[in-house]
Amino acid sequence: MSELTTLARPYAKAAFEFAIDKDNLSAWSEMLAFLSLVTADKAMSQLLDNPSLTRDKAAEAVLSVAKGQLDEQGENFVRLLASNGRLELMTEVLSLFEQHKAEHDKTIEVECLSAVEMTEQQLSDLNGRLETKLGRKVNINCQIDPAVMGGMIIRAGDFVIDASVRGQLNDLADSLSI
Repeated sequence: MSELTTLARPYAKAAFEFAIDKDNLSAWSEMLAFLSLVTADKAMSQLLDNPSLTRDKAAEAVLSVAKGQLDEQGENFVRLLASNGRLELMTEVLSLFEQHKAEHDKTIEVECLSAVEMTEQQLSDLNGRLETKLGRKVNINCQIDPAVMGGMIIRAGDFVIDASVRGQLNDLADSLSI
């Protein structure tokens, strides 16, 4: 996976810088998301993996499916990836592009696992506290997981807050086993 990230990084950065330069971040985000879906499709993936398929034909196959979804620069981006044999990187390019976009917009996606459904007021309070703590606009995706037992687990990138009963029990078990 890290090799794919390394290979995708220059393409994602170039797409991001181009989108910033043209003040077209959201359109590029949409185009890359669509292309990611196209190239991740099982049938398309099998076609692109065919060693007898030329790079030009690979680009044309993707572009034929993406007809009307891409602007001229998006089509050129597909041709560039295809000419370098990198169409399989599209999902990783999208992921890295979205990371650049989130940094630029000063936003962060936060995953919250809670034992019970949270009220709007609780989510609003949590959102405010996380925005203060992280110094960014926070988009919370809260899911219910009874295995948490009580409390919540919050993940924002590498930052994790385990305020769950299960986490506290695990900490207690670890301290007792020393």
